Amino acid sequence: MLDNNKGFFANIKSDLPAGLVVYLVALPLCLGIALASTGRPDLLFSGVIAGIIGGIVVGSFSGSPLGVSGPAAGLVVIVVNAISSLGSFEAFLTAVCLAGIIQLVAGFLKAGVFGYYFPSSVIKGMLAAIGITLILKEIPHALGYDEDFIGDEAFTQLDGHNTFTEIYYAFRYNSTGAIIISAISLGLLLLFEQPFMKRIQLFKFVPGALFVVVLGILINLFFITSMPEWALTGKHMVQLPVAGSASEFLSFFKFPDLSALSNPDVYAVAFTLAIVASIETLLCVEATDKLDPFKRSTPTNRELKAQGIGNLVSGLIGGLPITQVIVRSSANIASGGRTKASTIIHGCILLLSAMFIPTILNYIPLASLAAILLIVGYKLSKFSLYQGMYKLGWNQFIPFIVTVIAILSTDLLKGIAIGMAVAIYFILRKNYEHSHHYVKEEQSNGNVVKLILSEEVTFLNKGSINHTLEDLPENSTIIIDGSKSVAIDYDVLEIIENFKKHTAPLKNITVETIAIPEVSKVEAH
Repeated sequence: MLDNNKGFFANIKSDLPAGLVVYLVALPLCLGIALASTGRPDLLFSGVIAGIIGGIVVGSFSGSPLGVSGPAAGLVVIVVNAISSLGSFEAFLTAVCLAGIIQLVAGFLKAGVFGYYFPSSVIKGMLAAIGITLILKEIPHALGYDEDFIGDEAFTQLDGHNTFTEIYYAFRYNSTGAIIISAISLGLLLLFEQPFMKRIQLFKFVPGALFVVVLGILINLFFITSMPEWALTGKHMVQLPVAGSASEFLSFFKFPDLSALSNPDVYAVAFTLAIVASIETLLCVEATDKLDPFKRSTPTNRELKAQGIGNLVSGLIGGLPITQVIVRSSANIASGGRTKASTIIHGCILLLSAMFIPTILNYIPLASLAAILLIVGYKLSKFSLYQGMYKLGWNQFIPFIVTVIAILSTDLLKGIAIGMAVAIYFILRKNYEHSHHYVKEEQSNGNVVKLILSEEVTFLNKGSINHTLEDLPENSTIIIDGSKSVAIDYDVLEIIENFKKHTAPLKNITVETIAIPEVSKVEAH
């Protein structure tokens, strides 16, 4: 049961463990996306800053109960190209600040309404595709092949490989130590899912993800001392920057170069970031709300404002651009998070751990974290989801499965665009088929057809109405009834009038109209 009456700590027994799991998932994603975006190890902390801001700042201002924000893989290519074209990371930070301001303005202009126009079939297809992507992308890390960064979602990778060639090379160049750690981690995570484990008091509060991470560290330390050939080091581990002093830690923070405001390219980058980040956020909001066990609804305009504030702050202190991210959000939900306290908690843990225990964090094997993400992927793409969509009929299933395939073979935004195109086709087809009700009666003086128009008749219905009128038999009578229509587009009125004046007399068809305005009167208005 959800308790909303006692403030931030009302659901802390659920939110604290969930926040801890989200933190474990977010840490390697922040680092991986930072390295892929900047190509510079000295800027790894920019991803952590974005994760901290996404948790604490965006989490505080957002109305999303379970959404988690941070740096997103979908922005990597944009960030890489932007830093290159602008000439410096500091100039890019200026663009991030401007992007935040644009999002903030968009929120006040109520642009968040666009988030309600994504079809359910496409959103569910996105969730299923993200689940499969996580499974496919984490297999190499589970096998100890860590050539690509954790968090890459695109089919074609920055290193020239793709999702399937990466798996092929992972099986060729696997690591025994990583396989052992990931296999044990997976087994324990599946065990933690069993009902009897949830009845044990300790495991109600200690998440399975924390347990497997600690065990992964201990197993790898055993390998280092007893079986060095199986030990994991270097790129197989979390690689958080370690500061030797407070001043060195502060040097991780960068500041925008405001002189770049005179460069027109900065504004182009800012608009691109704002648009893409907003679209990704609105998609994630819809998906997260569908996963929310309490079926709450996120205010999308408030979310755009929160993202805008987050990107403004992130840009001011050296962070990457932020969006709401489905991987972190789904991990939050799967771990039992109930309110946005879990999001804020994950940001606080990121900040404190980066400040005080970066050396300990660098003992975490990526294989342990891969096992956690494999479970998240499985939960997002269960077979029951496909069964449920199939039972809804082809109008829902085809856009759903096309979205899945498109995302898997391209990337998130391209896949969504393809899925949207297919969904719109089915929507238009349905609109075409249900523009009117057709009733045919046999009477002594011949056939009488009654055409009852639907409540909303738009230009999209022109084709079906015109087709029905053209197919009427000669010497018949048709009654076109618009009494139930709230609005009839001019295009449809024009078709009816042309038929009445020109086509009907040629076929000896008698036309009667009820509550159908004349075109001449509409034009006069």
